[in-house]
Amino acid sequence: MMWYWGGGVHWWAWLLGLVGMLAFWAVIVWAIWYFVSGMTGRPAEPPPASSDAKRILDERLARGEIDPEEYRRLLGVIHGDVGASADGRPPVSTGG
Repeated sequence: MMWYWGGGVHWWAWLLGLVGMLAFWAVIVWAIWYFVSGMTGRPAEPPPASSDAKRILDERLARGEIDPEEYRRLLGVIHGDVGASADGRPPVSTGG
């Protein structure tokens, strides 16, 4: 009876198979995680607060609750303009 003595798989082929198998399972686990985390429906980034405030201000102007002068003043407050004050008066100059 003759036994098979040559042509076996070398060590690098075993290593290549191991790396390939680990990569395959890593891709499978990543794909499952990606789709499951995407399905949970994380809330989208909320719009900046100033856009909500401007929208409300636009609605108040459209309904006639405020006049255009008040609208401009409040819009300046929303955008953080230095010249806008809370009571509507112009800023006081120190003359310096």
